[in-house]
Amino acid sequence: MSPILLRPIREQLEHDRVIRLLVGKLRRRYAVGTNLGDEPEATPVKSLGDDVYPDLVLITSEPPRRLHGVVEVETSESVNHLEAMAEWIPFAKARGAFYLYVPAGTTDIALRLCRQYKIAVSEIWSYHPVGEQMRFTMTYRSARASAAGRASGARPGKGAAKRDAGTKTGNTAKRAATKKTLTKKVSPKKRVLKKTAATKEKKVGSTKKKAPTKKKAVAKK
Repeated sequence: MSPILLRPIREQLEHDRVIRLLVGKLRRRYAVGTNLGDEPEATPVKSLGDDVYPDLVLITSEPPRRLHGVVEVETSESVNHLEAMAEWIPFAKARGAFYLYVPAGTTDIALRLCRQYKIAVSEIWSYHPVGEQMRFTMTYRSARASAAGRASGARPGKGAAKRDAGTKTGNTAKRAATKKTLTKKVSPKKRVLKKTAATKEKKVGSTKKKAPTKKKAVAKK
């Protein structure tokens, strides 16, 4: 919870609900530390030599384990100048990425505050309830975060591209071989023509064989 304000109970409940939903979502990729007010364990992060306590701390799950980034969840009341100076600036100066989650409708204000105070936010996400669910939408991503995302996806993508190229080459070769085989095969039309020619040859042969019989019959007369 922010040290500079006390949220209304309803907003605080929504704030804590969003954090717990994000924990379940982000645990698929990171080890997640939480800093909720009702939990005894705290996960501090060093920023400018001091300990700060963002809502979520993301640690890479694969060795070497290191800080990936921090997450801060705000409510409508806490998207303001005081919060930006007291919380966002130190969180953005900690090692790793800084992810900011704000209610839908306040993303423009959050981005304007970040630009005003030169806060290096990696991504800004909006959230809003849809029935029993909570929907998250990324509304801003920094150029640095985009480049990092492309770099992390380039390694597996390169191998996949090679596999796709190999598959395409193999498919092309198979199609060429099939085409060649089909070319060698006699078309149905040619088979019909050959069959017709063979039938004509048989008729001509049978006519030639019958001709001497007629001559013999004439001779007998």
